[in-house]
Amino acid sequence: MLNGSDPIIMLTLLVGLAALPFAAMMTTSFTKIIIVLSLLRNALGIQQVPPGIVLNGLAIVLSIYVMYPVGLAAYNAGAEQIAAQPGPVTFKDLLQVSEAAKDPLKHFLTKHSEPAERAFFLQASHQLMGEATAATLFEDDMLILVPAFVTAEITAAFEIGFLVFLPFLVIDFIVASTLMALGMQMLSPTTIALPFKLLLIVMLNGWSRLLHALVLSYQ
Repeated sequence: MLNGSDPIIMLTLLVGLAALPFAAMMTTSFTKIIIVLSLLRNALGIQQVPPGIVLNGLAIVLSIYVMYPVGLAAYNAGAEQIAAQPGPVTFKDLLQVSEAAKDPLKHFLTKHSEPAERAFFLQASHQLMGEATAATLFEDDMLILVPAFVTAEITAAFEIGFLVFLPFLVIDFIVASTLMALGMQMLSPTTIALPFKLLLIVMLNGWSRLLHALVLSYQ
């Protein structure tokens, strides 16, 4: 049972809640999804459609869907740890609950980070933190997993963004070349190319295909 009168526990919970949005961005699929969606919007050449709030909302919804199994496993692990406590939960017990709940997240971060990145951050800790501190770190520590995961996610997002950009870049090139050949330099290639880009993404069911691919990349 949680003893809500313990000021240390209450302070820990408040700090955890304050850091939750940042942790959610850095340890979930949100980063990759929002980068890819933003790059798609830039490729279309329309900076305000979809609006930023819509892209963020869509990224949050998809991230909740992707992370639901991880969150459920973490919740069950933490709940079992709390239920096993015979009396009021102390600060030490809260740390044990946190450790138990971190295991599913660690598995997710390990699965979706590159071994080379984990090895780099582990090796870099010897240079940045000193041998004494680095000797206590391992590849499955959150201090190593989180930066390795974020690096892998950003790399994957830009790889996907490059592939997304290519067909729209071809359309821009064809439209610009056609307008120049016709002597219609006064017309904006971006304006003329936009309907063709929209037609392409509608004909290929581009939004659904992209969102499906992003979700399935975490299977």
